[in-house]
Amino acid sequence: FMFHRLHIQMTFFSALIIGIVIFIMTTACNFIAENSTGQNAWNTFQNNAISCISHLETQSIISSDWILQAEKNYDISMDIRDNGNSLYLKKLQTDSLDETIFRKAEEISAASYALDLSNPGAVSKLTKRSFFQMKDFYVSTALIPKSHGTVSMIILYSLDSVKHRILLQRLAFSGAAFLAILALSICSWFFTGRMITPLEKSRQEQTEFIAAASHELRSPLAVILSGISAMKKADPKEQEHFLSVIEKEGTRMSLLVNDMLSLSNADNHSWKMHPVPCELDTLVLDTYEKYEPLMQEHHMNFSVKLPEEELPLCSCDPERISQVLGILLDNAISYVPEHGKIRITLTQNAKGFCLSVIDNGPGIPDSAKTSVFRRFYRADSARNNKQHFGLGLCIAYEIITLHQGTITVQDTPGGGSTFLISLYTPAS
Repeated sequence: FMFHRLHIQMTFFSALIIGIVIFIMTTACNFIAENSTGQNAWNTFQNNAISCISHLETQSIISSDWILQAEKNYDISMDIRDNGNSLYLKKLQTDSLDETIFRKAEEISAASYALDLSNPGAVSKLTKRSFFQMKDFYVSTALIPKSHGTVSMIILYSLDSVKHRILLQRLAFSGAAFLAILALSICSWFFTGRMITPLEKSRQEQTEFIAAASHELRSPLAVILSGISAMKKADPKEQEHFLSVIEKEGTRMSLLVNDMLSLSNADNHSWKMHPVPCELDTLVLDTYEKYEPLMQEHHMNFSVKLPEEELPLCSCDPERISQVLGILLDNAISYVPEHGKIRITLTQNAKGFCLSVIDNGPGIPDSAKTSVFRRFYRADSARNNKQHFGLGLCIAYEIITLHQGTITVQDTPGGGSTFLISLYTPAS
């Protein structure tokens, strides 16, 4: 539940940040687009109005067909007066604008731009014109001198079409922003889920580790407490036996705690290796000599196989590699029956060095080969060797990983298990 809530919170936070960024970018882009649309409409209106004014300047007769065609082509409305008299055509137009709009434009032209259309006598020999914007219209006014007097002209362009285009742009930008936020929010959901999965898995592994460690520690602790209780009631002669049991279980607990500390160091990345040029064949022989008495004690056929040619030095931590070999040999002793065979081999290939610990024990099922390096895992749950807690192979895996090598397990031909260690660090 905690990780599910964290997943939702992270997705919401990501979506919020994404939404704010997209909103700012969309608003900026929409602002630029609206300005561009308005500016283009204004420039187009000015060009069309100038074209109409220029036509009237050069023509002595005003054609009704031209007026109708210009209003249709340029989407404008015109009020043209000859010496202050409205053209008869205007009265015939059923779709013309309200006369009050033209009069309002005339008032603004006179008050703000000093172009009084109601005073034709004020015009000079040159055409006077102005361009401005009212609430819902672009406006152009002009006084054009003629031989017979003056022609005044008011041109209106409704901004309804411009507002409609801007509305469509806003809807398009809003829709694109919504789809982008939705798509990125969905991506955030899956992305944060992938981010949380390792944390959730790590938390689960920690919980399982603590539970398993508690279980393993409880067993020797129960024996120790039971032994102490028995010692209080036992005769002095029997106390020696209980002391031996307590010491043995205390040693078991110490080994378990040391293994747990090693894994904790590996998890915290504080477990450092100290690689030095090492003769692996010498290291294997030393390990063989150290374990030979123990193998004889367990009636094992123990052997070692080394290459005949001289090997180059390998850059590794000899103590840690020796520890890994010891873990594998202890593991083999635990599962191989008496008079079984255990062998260590060392070979060299093009990539580096290969160490093998081979036994002819019961082997490991294919389904368990990928799990044997997990913490507190036993390939055979029925065997409960009290000296092994299922941490050894995990520690070996961490050590080899720190050496940037690999450790795998496969079947031994004829039965048994073979653990292969590959080291890719030849000494320079």
